[in-house]
Amino acid sequence: MSLANLANLVKTNQLKIESFEQTEFNGLIKSGKISLKDANNTTLQLENRFLLAYKAAHSFALAALRWHGYRSTNRYTVFQVLPNTLGVGMEVWRILAKCHALRNVAEYEGYFEIDEQLLGDLLTATHVLLERVTSLAIHTP
Repeated sequence: MSLANLANLVKTNQLKIESFEQTEFNGLIKSGKISLKDANNTTLQLENRFLLAYKAAHSFALAALRWHGYRSTNRYTVFQVLPNTLGVGMEVWRILAKCHALRNVAEYEGYFEIDEQLLGDLLTATHVLLERVTSLAIHTP
């Protein structure tokens, strides 16, 4: 992980330095776990499961960023810095970037096209984030 990359994003106003707060971190993890549990509920519609999994991934990614003492000025950056905050590979980041774009199209243009494969990839990526962010939780920032 390169925290220097995060410092550079502060210079370009994509991140802000902000003190870590354990209560916020715990709340983000709790919220993410609840959303992830619901996203795995196969009785829900595919679109709802996708949105819940996306929400969980964002909660875990934001928790990791906050653990490092930063706050993002936009949702995409939270995913973009995951190689730096959680050490995830590009295969995870690419899935989250794709899901972010699809979520935005659904949210702002009303077009929502996902399939079981994409949802499965998103759930796998989200589980990776949960595992990594949980390992941060046992350390003090």
